Amino acid sequence: MAENIAEMRKEAMEWANGIIEAIDNDSRPYVQYKESRPIYSLKNMVQTTVEMYPDNIAYKEKFNPKGEFEEITYAQTYEDVNGLGTWMMSKGLGGKRVAVIGANGYRWCSSYLAVVCGIGCVVPLDKELNAAELKQQIIRSEVSCVVFAKKHLKVFKEIFDAGDTELEILINMDSEEEIDGVYSWKKCVEEGKQLIADGNNEFLEAELDVDAMGVLLFTSGTTGVPKGVMLSQKNICADIMIMPTLLHLGPEDTYMSFLPLHHTFECTCCFLEGFYKGATVAFCQGLKYITKNMQELRPTILLGVPALFDKLYKTIMKNVKSQGKEKKLATGIKINSFTKKIGIDLSDKLFKDIHDVFGGRMKTLICGGAKVDPDVMKGLENFGFISVQGYGLTEAAPVGALNPHHFANPSALGVPLPCQEHKIINPDEDGIGELCIKGPNIMMGYYDDPEETAKVIDDEGWFHTGDVGYIDENGYAILTGRAKNVIITKNGKNVYPEEIEYYIDMNEFVEESMVYEDSNTAGDDTIIVAAIKCNDEEVAAILGENYTDEDVKKLVWDAVDKINDEAPAYRKIKRVIVRKTNFVRNSTAKIIRSHADNKTE
Repeated sequence: MAENIAEMRKEAMEWANGIIEAIDNDSRPYVQYKESRPIYSLKNMVQTTVEMYPDNIAYKEKFNPKGEFEEITYAQTYEDVNGLGTWMMSKGLGGKRVAVIGANGYRWCSSYLAVVCGIGCVVPLDKELNAAELKQQIIRSEVSCVVFAKKHLKVFKEIFDAGDTELEILINMDSEEEIDGVYSWKKCVEEGKQLIADGNNEFLEAELDVDAMGVLLFTSGTTGVPKGVMLSQKNICADIMIMPTLLHLGPEDTYMSFLPLHHTFECTCCFLEGFYKGATVAFCQGLKYITKNMQELRPTILLGVPALFDKLYKTIMKNVKSQGKEKKLATGIKINSFTKKIGIDLSDKLFKDIHDVFGGRMKTLICGGAKVDPDVMKGLENFGFISVQGYGLTEAAPVGALNPHHFANPSALGVPLPCQEHKIINPDEDGIGELCIKGPNIMMGYYDDPEETAKVIDDEGWFHTGDVGYIDENGYAILTGRAKNVIITKNGKNVYPEEIEYYIDMNEFVEESMVYEDSNTAGDDTIIVAAIKCNDEEVAAILGENYTDEDVKKLVWDAVDKINDEAPAYRKIKRVIVRKTNFVRNSTAKIIRSHADNKTE
């Protein structure tokens, strides 16, 4: 057995060294940071990071919402992970699947690590799902144990007591004692540490198959039953090693953890990447606390979705405008643009008030999850932040493209990372077709669904993303929309809703929009509809406080008419719906295009 494990480690390390060799041999000018170390498993990552940075602060969290942020070192994290893992192993969970669910926090992360460092497969669950959806995913994934936050106690106790799942053990992250058969996370860790002290090394010496399914993630989807994405530890380790080659990330950094950890963007690119680099991951208390928390934590890196950065940027510009400092800001941007060309960055001084909003140390803003307004990214870059867009999918663990430092194109998704390839298939006359990705980070497939897997991963290993776009002359992938969202008009023309939405959303008074085809279209024309939600505050600034619904409709139509003036006939918006309520979204905050309520006022 020991010989088999040694051989497995050797082969896995050869694979990891191959990734590092590919990084070192990548001659593209934007692959600037060749500092990655080889890791062949997440356990290997944890062990090597703890050896290198035992006293570094791994996490900051407010365990008492009204208290101060508390700090946890890498050495302490390692002890807790080993304690929990040893306890789980002693309860017969070795080789089984364990689900983790709850708000972002230290115990969520440590539970995840305990599973992948020697127990089996971890199944991160969406904390926003209802009881029926959670039970469905527990059954589908054949989970034996759930580690959950206290708000889910009732749900999982009922699921457990029903007796029609594989569940054997429930662990409450927030309980101090075992109650009614539900274990206390804290007590599990303590008992596990005692087992180690008594000579139990079963978990410490355990090694998982890095080619097997190590993480099972359910896609959020907008229709139907979510797919289960199977990721191996190699998939995730590949992403962890190649991502910091285009952006500098180091042990001096503090990541602000804001997006839900059950999504691969936050899990891989913040939590696991931060751990790999020996950095600090600090947990934001929620959207309404983000500005306050940034003052307290003074982070250097923030991962977010377009809506977050759009809101931050518009708030800054609104404040600049209200204070009459627009000319001063424009002058500062010009000066800094000039001095940066000769190696002098004056951002901290010229834009101190703006930097203070982000805590005073913010360095890098990474946007993903949806298409972002290039002007927002340019604007944030002008203030002195490294402001880049990335592209990812759960199936890519998640990084599919990234904009590099010093070479960012705010209109593009980015370039393939080392060991990755991009190609466009079935391009039209403008070179627009479906984006495909190949690399060591592409998923194993969809869980228990070979037919769906075969639809998206071809015989040559290319993953068909379902996203439509083109690759420019510099190798940057630029998207025009989703293949499944494309409207094919009655005369055979393709209309990309996202492209029209971009122009609509450029109007300051527009909060968000959704473009779709009227399913009741009759005759020879395809009816393109735009559902638009306005920002009441911006509308009032334009129309005055006593505006009517008719005034708003005229304002919207005036803007739409300008867009239509520049558009060919087949792409013109024929109908407008001015919404008074927010769009219905899925758990990744994306508008559900198929939802009937999104097509009404």
